[in-house]
Amino acid sequence: MASSILEALDIIATQITPVGKELIPIELALGRISTQEYIASFDLPRFDNSAMDGYAVKVADAQSQVSCTEVIFAGDNPTMTLQEHTAIKIMTGAPIPKGCEAIVPIEQVSLKGRDISLPKDIKLHGFIRIAGEDIKKGSVFLRKGSRINAYTIASLASQGVSHIAVYRQIKVAVFATGDELRPHYESIEPHQLYNSNSPMFMARSKELGADVRLIQTSADSIEALQSCIHTVLDADIIITSGGVSVGDKDFTKEAFTNLGMEVLIDKIDIKPGRPTIIGKIAHTIVINLAGNPLASMINYELFVRAVLRKMSGIHSYHHGVIETKMAEDFCVRGGKHAVVLGSFDGQAFRALASQMPGMVSPMDKAEGMVLITPETSILKKGTGGQNVAYIMGTTKRRIRSVI
Repeated sequence: MASSILEALDIIATQITPVGKELIPIELALGRISTQEYIASFDLPRFDNSAMDGYAVKVADAQSQVSCTEVIFAGDNPTMTLQEHTAIKIMTGAPIPKGCEAIVPIEQVSLKGRDISLPKDIKLHGFIRIAGEDIKKGSVFLRKGSRINAYTIASLASQGVSHIAVYRQIKVAVFATGDELRPHYESIEPHQLYNSNSPMFMARSKELGADVRLIQTSADSIEALQSCIHTVLDADIIITSGGVSVGDKDFTKEAFTNLGMEVLIDKIDIKPGRPTIIGKIAHTIVINLAGNPLASMINYELFVRAVLRKMSGIHSYHHGVIETKMAEDFCVRGGKHAVVLGSFDGQAFRALASQMPGMVSPMDKAEGMVLITPETSILKKGTGGQNVAYIMGTTKRRIRSVI
């Protein structure tokens, strides 16, 4: 019996576990997922300091003249104490001297020799960066399951962290089945096709942070398939396309089952891509997708990406859904759970005019997708509806079903 879309996603959420961990330099951690919380060992900033090039002053000296004979630079360790009717010149980032109540930027004063005319409005603690206002000692500044980006690395470096514990990179193996398929770098006969699925899965998996290897297309026989499978059982995920329907040469499921695959999902109630299978052999997750390019990539975005995100250890692995409206009427056949690809201009969703399961070009034009329940037969302009879920993206020319 086919699983519903939500049932399939629930199975992925409960049956898939993160990969192992490793400790790596923070400079190599971009895009990886933290395996633990990181707690600040000291305040940031570590001391009160000046936010501007200016003068350290007393608030009571506003709208008066003060004298200045000293200067503090960033990196200095000032020992003086600021007295009334005086000012101390100070540079951005320099420690605040004792007795300082505010910083007046250089642009707000008038100079006459050593005498400085201060403005009439000086706020207490103005232009002073207080110790710990950015990160407090003892606070959690990086949570478990967070994706590391350039700014995360800045926070780690600011705390003197040189290495970080992350989930290791997921290993993905990709191959297709089909006697009619040939790699794109070879010449083909009129009755043959280029294999576009495998390079597509490889590129998309790399884009999502996986370490991917591409295996030569397998012939349509049990023996050839099992031989191919044996070479990739060390992978965390095996992704195949083709051979999962009911044709005379559709042996993919049988070949994996012969090698001990436990089937977790056997078909999904979705159009296109119903013959999608997800299982596991020991610790290796097996994902058999349909051979039609558009059908396989839609199911990649809905389900394979869910597997990758759950396996990566990220805490926010579910789909992100945006509620929007239709730019124009779009009719659907109804009676099935279906997916419609389209573009999104920030205001409304516009379905692609042509998007058949065997097509390639719609994938490069789509910016998001709409999931439709069987009760829906038309998406009316200006409306969405309770039977429609919009899984949208924000990056131009890329399907971004965020899981």
